[in-house]
Amino acid sequence: TRPVRSKLLALGAIGLWSSLASLGVALNHVPPFLLTGLSLLIGGLIALPLSGFRVSRWRVPLPTLALGVYGLFGYHFLLFLALRDAPPVQANLVNYLWPLLMVVLAPAFLPGIRLRAVHVGAALLGFAGAATVIASAADASSLSATTSFWAYLPALGSAFIWASYSLLTRRVKAFPTAAIGGFALLSGLLSLACHAMLEPAVILTVRDWLLLALMGLGPMGAAFFLWDRALKTGDARHIGILSYLTPLISTAILVLVSGKPITWSIAVAAVMIVTAAWLGTRSN
Repeated sequence: TRPVRSKLLALGAIGLWSSLASLGVALNHVPPFLLTGLSLLIGGLIALPLSGFRVSRWRVPLPTLALGVYGLFGYHFLLFLALRDAPPVQANLVNYLWPLLMVVLAPAFLPGIRLRAVHVGAALLGFAGAATVIASAADASSLSATTSFWAYLPALGSAFIWASYSLLTRRVKAFPTAAIGGFALLSGLLSLACHAMLEPAVILTVRDWLLLALMGLGPMGAAFFLWDRALKTGDARHIGILSYLTPLISTAILVLVSGKPITWSIAVAAVMIVTAAWLGTRSN
């Protein structure tokens, strides 16, 4: 059925995004705007076969194109500012308010959507689970670090941008999913411009390019196309709650790759997030 298909598409995007942290660790020596720019340019190429290799099918009205750049470029720009100025653990936690914002803001952005107590409760439970799993992956020094309130504003801004972008794609005139390629390419070029102005030049190895290709084709490419299809056909409240699986799966992958044991806090977080997803997606 259509709701099941939309959830499977969302889970596909979530699964790909969950690999982003592991790939990011392997490429942590690459400046972030360069990493984002190259990844988005590679990811945008996925739109070529989707559009029958006709770039003309990527054309969308200017407001829609602006929305796409607002989402893909604006989100990453503010997130990187937050990660630069605030402790990464806390900044990442604030950033993961976006699924909660997506659930809570759905009635304001989408006509005909009503918010029930079970949706809010499931979103809060999911956020608590995300907070637990992110905190469990951090060391004590990073958790105890204190930073000015203003340093967290970009993280909050990035959360709002991704939540609002995800909801607003349902408000603009319908556009083909292949148009995401244009969003990604323009956002990638803007990211590379930021790299040229703000970051030092680096030389990439063959291994770097292979990992960049994986990142671009997966979490920074195909995931955006799957996410767009899921939002076009599914319930934004359900998809927002499911999104809390991202930090859980991401942390689990990092634990497996590093060979560390699964801690009790990750197990508790898993129960909280899975329960939240079950409660939230069973409610209309």
